[in-house]
Amino acid sequence: MNICMVGTGYVGLVTGTCFAEFGNRVTCIDNDLEKIERLNKGIMPIYEPGLDVMVARNVREGRLSFSTDLPKVVQQSLVVFIAVGTPPKPDGSADLSYVMEAAKEIAKSMNGFKVIVNKSTVPVGTAKWVSRIIAENNSHQGNFAVVSNPEFLREGSAIEDFMRPDRVVIGSDSPEATAIMKDLYDPFYLIETPIVITNPESSELIKYASNAFLATKISFINEIANLCDKVGGDVHHVAKGMGLDRRIGPKFLHPGPGFGGSCFPKDTSALVQIGREHHSPMRIVETVIEINQKQKESMVNRIADVVGELEGKTIGILGISFKPNTDDLRDAPALQIIQDLQAKRAQVKAFDPVAMDNARAVLHGVEFCQDEYQVAVDTDALVIVTEWNQFRSLDLERIKASMKQPVLFDLRNIYEPPKMKQLGFRYTCIGRPY
Repeated sequence: MNICMVGTGYVGLVTGTCFAEFGNRVTCIDNDLEKIERLNKGIMPIYEPGLDVMVARNVREGRLSFSTDLPKVVQQSLVVFIAVGTPPKPDGSADLSYVMEAAKEIAKSMNGFKVIVNKSTVPVGTAKWVSRIIAENNSHQGNFAVVSNPEFLREGSAIEDFMRPDRVVIGSDSPEATAIMKDLYDPFYLIETPIVITNPESSELIKYASNAFLATKISFINEIANLCDKVGGDVHHVAKGMGLDRRIGPKFLHPGPGFGGSCFPKDTSALVQIGREHHSPMRIVETVIEINQKQKESMVNRIADVVGELEGKTIGILGISFKPNTDDLRDAPALQIIQDLQAKRAQVKAFDPVAMDNARAVLHGVEFCQDEYQVAVDTDALVIVTEWNQFRSLDLERIKASMKQPVLFDLRNIYEPPKMKQLGFRYTCIGRPY
């Protein structure tokens, strides 16, 4: 099947490459000529483990290409995906200007029946809105159908998520478009992936509801962890006891400094705004957002409670990306922590395995180090913010010897409190007795 993927961001590039891996002929389109030229040279615009190898293989075998010529590629394709950004507006609602621009250009280029697929995360009602835009700009009056097909890719494991998904959601009012989409996802038949066929409105809401629920689990366990700190409970034991209940499950019950990234903050805010527009307030989600912000803000107070006055102190930060295996800094808790430390006139040193270049562009006055051990040198406290694998088995004796004082804040609960106490650290974690 010939596929056009409009947008070479995280979703478009990963999705297009994976469809090519299944034997389809995929062309990824972007209006950024420099970006397309870099992709044609094998230079990835994002960090995603294994993506560069998969892109190179599919380009070499003739199934994947990159272009700026949208009209030509649309005319050659049966299925056209819209995978452009939908960043938040100041009020939290999704900015659909890139979707509208893409829809207009697709409409002007159509030369026959096309299935136009919203892959971007968009508010409820966008499929009908895109249909109207295409109808108004469809100069050749070609037949078309608009489908909602939300993505569920986790940064850092996106290829695995695409290849072995929990489910595929297809929202369509067109039997013909539904049949084409089922053919496109037919490779998942062998692994018995559930395919949810529904109307576009339900499909659009599934994505928001899923992310909001996962964000709710994170904020809930963070509140439980904070209570554990007060009453002497161990949040790991509490989470395990909860997660063994199959109605709850163990995933996303890991306390930390709050959630970030490209999805949860944006999608929870958008869902709240959708609720307001339809006079159906999302009170739980509003509270989840509030809890998450307070959790981020509380981290520096935890540091000050142990270290004391922060002015003139040197604090080391391990991990800047919002999660491991990505260079994405969007709404990363580390950004809030670093900026709050700087506001209290602390000196900040930092290291991240892959996000350093992105961090230099947005953080100023930070000493960026070559590795985790250089960060620890002459620091008054070391803070683990992102649980990269290489931070899980640090040479703690070396760390301790290089610090001004052995103070370690483990915001991801990587280490065991008794071991840290035995090593002589003043160790602080989240929701676990020391």
